[in-house]
Amino acid sequence: MADDKITVERTIQASSDRVFDVLSNPERHQEIDGSGFIQSDAGTNRIQGTGEVFTMNMSGDHMGGDYQTENTVTGFEPNRLIAWQTAPAGKEPPGWQWVWELESQGSDETLVRHTYDWSGVTDQQLRDRVGFPLVSEAQLEDSLTRLDQAVTGS
Repeated sequence: MADDKITVERTIQASSDRVFDVLSNPERHQEIDGSGFIQSDAGTNRIQGTGEVFTMNMSGDHMGGDYQTENTVTGFEPNRLIAWQTAPAGKEPPGWQWVWELESQGSDETLVRHTYDWSGVTDQQLRDRVGFPLVSEAQLEDSLTRLDQAVTGS
């Protein structure tokens, strides 16, 4: 459903490989998180392909405080795409995902599109409990600003 996702985009003054370098490193996700939920990476290696799982330490009132997520990589194309489905640790992904699409605009400019998509959540009780969208468009925009700062150093 079209109303079940939010997409924001921004042009970053850096090559797509520099942007992808930050996105594919879970150790840097807290730095670029505009939601404030991510506390730290739980010792994950750099993301190398689909099917991999990386674990994040999180905190949020919606989960009663501190918790962990397991994120299954669903899309991976170096310097172009990285996406994952998120689930509470030990559970199957319930259907929402985060997608980062990169479009090179030349050697030193990249159009970055960031999508929060919960259209795959079919459990109505979960939808009601979470109150999608849990992350706002403004928070996604903040993630792009933070990514820009992480990549360009400004």
